[in-house]
Amino acid sequence: MLDVSRLRVLLAVSRTGSLTAAAKALHYSQPSISHHLARLEAETGAKLIERAGRGIRLTEAGKLLADRAEEIVGRVDAAAEELAAHVGLRSGRVRLAAFPSALSTFVPSAAVSLSAGHPGLRLTLTETEPPEALRLLRAGRVDVAVIFRYDDTAPEEPGTGMTHLLDDPSYLVSLDGSSSLAAHAGSPWIGGCDRCRSHLLELCAEAGFEPSISFTSDDIVAVQALVAAGMGVTVLPGLALRAHRHPEVTLTEIPASTRHVYAATYGAPPLPPATAALLRALVESAG
Repeated sequence: MLDVSRLRVLLAVSRTGSLTAAAKALHYSQPSISHHLARLEAETGAKLIERAGRGIRLTEAGKLLADRAEEIVGRVDAAAEELAAHVGLRSGRVRLAAFPSALSTFVPSAAVSLSAGHPGLRLTLTETEPPEALRLLRAGRVDVAVIFRYDDTAPEEPGTGMTHLLDDPSYLVSLDGSSSLAAHAGSPWIGGCDRCRSHLLELCAEAGFEPSISFTSDDIVAVQALVAAGMGVTVLPGLALRAHRHPEVTLTEIPASTRHVYAATYGAPPLPPATAALLRALVESAG
C-alpha cells in the first residue's frame, strides 16, 4: 500500500523541481526527503527520479505517480477537512489573536459564550498588535485575528475576510481637561504602538503641529500613570480606557478619530464550524 506521506514528498518534488526546495516546503531535512523517495521507489518497484545535470527530474513513472498523488493527496485533505467540520464543534481547538485592550474587554465574554455553547472546543489566545496578528493569520497559526484599523490604514491582503465588530472613539488624555489637541502643541506627548503612534501624528498634523513624543509605551496602565504624574499627554482609544481608567486623568473625545475593530479570517468561505462559532461569539460580545 502506498504511503500518503511519501506521496506528499513526491508531489512536493514535482512542484518545486528540487530536493532542497521540497525539503523547505515540507519543513523536512533533505536527507529525510531522499529517504522517503527511496522508500517510495522500493514500495512501487519503479525508478521515480533521475539525475539531470546538477539537479534531478522525475522519470516518466515518477510523473505518472505524481499526477495520481495530486488527486490522492487532495482527496485525503478534503476528507480530513470534512471530518474536522463534522466534529469541530464537539472537540478540537480554535485559535484567536487579539490586541491587549480587546483581550481585556469583550474577548473574555466571547470566550465564556463559546465555552458555554461548545464545551468540547478549546480556545487558545495570543496577545499581539494587528500587524503581527495578521501575519499569524496568514501563516495559519491562528484562526481569527481581532484587529483595529483607521480610515487611512493600508488595506489588508487579498483573501482576508473582515467582520466589523465595533467602532472605538479616541480620547485626549490629560490632567487639565483641555478641549483640543492644539492646546497641547507645546506639551510632551506619550506614544503607543506603531499603528496608534501613526494615528497620533496624523491627528496632531491636522491640528497644525508636530508633537514632541517624549515617551513611548503600549502599556495603557503605564501611559496613564505618566499622564497622571504630569509627564505628558496622550491619545487613547475607548476600549483601552474601559479596560483601565486612572482616577486622576481627564478625557476629551476627539472628533473624527474613530478606529474600527474587526475580526479577520483568511481563506475562501465557508469558514470551518469552530471558526464560525468563535466569530459569532465575538460579534455578540462586541455588540
